Amino acid sequence: MPNISELLQVTALDKVDAKVLLADLIQKHLGWPKSSLISRDRDSLPQALVDDWLDLEKKRLLGHPVAYLIGKKEFFNIELMVAPGVLIPRPETELLVELVIDFLSQAACSEIKTPKILDLGTGSGAIGLALAKNIPHSSVTCVDISPNALNIAKQNAALLGLNAVQFHEGSWFDGLTDQFDVIVSNPPYIPAGDEHLSAGDLRFEPSSALTDHDDGLSAYRHIFQQAPTYLKPDGLILVEHGYDQSEAVCQLLTDCKYVDIKAHLDLAGIKRAASAKLS
Repeated sequence: MPNISELLQVTALDKVDAKVLLADLIQKHLGWPKSSLISRDRDSLPQALVDDWLDLEKKRLLGHPVAYLIGKKEFFNIELMVAPGVLIPRPETELLVELVIDFLSQAACSEIKTPKILDLGTGSGAIGLALAKNIPHSSVTCVDISPNALNIAKQNAALLGLNAVQFHEGSWFDGLTDQFDVIVSNPPYIPAGDEHLSAGDLRFEPSSALTDHDDGLSAYRHIFQQAPTYLKPDGLILVEHGYDQSEAVCQLLTDCKYVDIKAHLDLAGIKRAASAKLS
């Protein structure tokens, strides 16, 4: 029977992808840790594992995202269950979590004992659950229009022991009545017809979480127009946007009379998020 070293030598997959997929299979079949890719790379593998490997290898070569194939994705300092039907959390989205934590740690927010946070379009729950995990006394509400996405987010909350997080099915603010210290969102922002939608992992992800089927800005218009009803006077609104949308998103915030508008850079130095407060 083949061993780890032999499978990795002959695969046509990217080596990083191959190691992630094989490590997951080895853990599931044999209970071996990731380090066994090195420490036990000459041990023969059972046929059932090899068969599963060949199946995953074929699917990855067809373009299926690694996160969907192993059913999980790390985000900030938590591990999330993901599946077709929810957006795969991206590293650049971690910027939103960092910015919310920074905002709530400021002296001006020190008297907020239980900050109320609203995560619009939560998907797998990535942003909201990362915030709930890292801000223990927060009150987090996660909203999504997709019942499938909310079901996955709820399962993730249970797996992480975040039982106090609230979930609401609806389109953006529909059905909400509370006011929040922070409103955060990573809405669909890829314009309709963009070539990226038919390339790479995006081909397999839900289009409703990627594109607004319009100019890429319609979600921002709706959120910015409605948010003042749900944002506390000293609260923060924060959104992720596309690599080339900073100017347009900041202009929409200006048009809606927000103040203290800021553009935020991701680790690559790209303007990836915008924040603002009420006037």
